[in-house]
Amino acid sequence: MPYEYVHFEKVEDKPKTSVWSCRNNNSEEELGVVKWYAPWRCYCYFPTVQAVYSPGCLVDINDFIASQMKARVSND
Repeated sequence: MPYEYVHFEKVEDKPKTSVWSCRNNNSEEELGVVKWYAPWRCYCYFPTVQAVYSPGCLVDINDFIASQMKARVSND
């Protein structure tokens, strides 16, 4: 699914989860990573740079995480 502000590139496959780089659509700069956070038992966003996020960008990140959680539940 294409997002308006960011895109995600898979950077690592682990036995049960994956790690994605979250990148700005215009500059290609990495803004953060989405990876599994075991204490909360869900995928979370971890910023790698100090950045300002618009509501639309946050929606894109949230939608991506929700889609990965849904895929993980259906694969269990």
